[in-house]
Amino acid sequence: MKIGLIGYGAIGQEIARVLCSLGEEDRLAAVLVREGRSAPRAVHDVAALVAKKPDIVLECAGHQAVMQYVPALLSSGINVMISSVGGLADTGTSELLMDASERGGAQLLIPAGAVAGLDGLAAARFGGLKNVTYTSLKPPHAWLGTRAESLIDLAHTSEEEVFFEGNARDAALQFPKNANVAVAVALAGLGLELTRVRLVSSRAVTDPLGIIYAEGDFGHFRFEIFGRAAPDNPKTSLLTAYSLLQSARLGVGLPLSKLLAK
Repeated sequence: MKIGLIGYGAIGQEIARVLCSLGEEDRLAAVLVREGRSAPRAVHDVAALVAKKPDIVLECAGHQAVMQYVPALLSSGINVMISSVGGLADTGTSELLMDASERGGAQLLIPAGAVAGLDGLAAARFGGLKNVTYTSLKPPHAWLGTRAESLIDLAHTSEEEVFFEGNARDAALQFPKNANVAVAVALAGLGLELTRVRLVSSRAVTDPLGIIYAEGDFGHFRFEIFGRAAPDNPKTSLLTAYSLLQSARLGVGLPLSKLLAK
């Protein structure tokens, strides 16, 4: 399988590093980056990436990159796995991507491993899933540069400050760089409106901690995901990079079209 990348920041670099450590660097077909940016096997426009004929492209560059590049890739028949799942909270974005997917006969995929429990949530939909809550705890400095700064004092001395409680769609629209997991949980489970989200500034954690709680006729479960942040980006967990790569290698991404078919 030939893999293409969109972006070469913390996630893209870690994917390339792991490929090299596995002796699989030849899998990397191309890396799409902006003009002036360097990357192994760099290309600078989506047409050049398509020309390299990757079997799958891994997006690791943010919501804008999803809108700018992914529709063309899907329309060209190339499967794409996205890390910026939060962008799907925008109805227009989701519809655009699904239309491109249908035109090209390609799949838009969500990596299963970035959030332990997504497969369980998807299964629980058949077993009377009734309530899902996702809680995201990050240290105060990880919320700098987000709307949290205007809602609470990030220099708080209390152990925890909850600054958002609402549904997954509102969480993603208000905190677009911090709600990718919330949207993934929602798409696998009850949907964006019915999935509850809590965002917390916590001095009790050193890196991002996500907690999924789900209950229904099937019973209940709770998953905790403590992911070390990337050294140069406290908002990004390196587990995202590993999940994208391993999901691609094993072919275990979750197709968005199936998740939307409630």
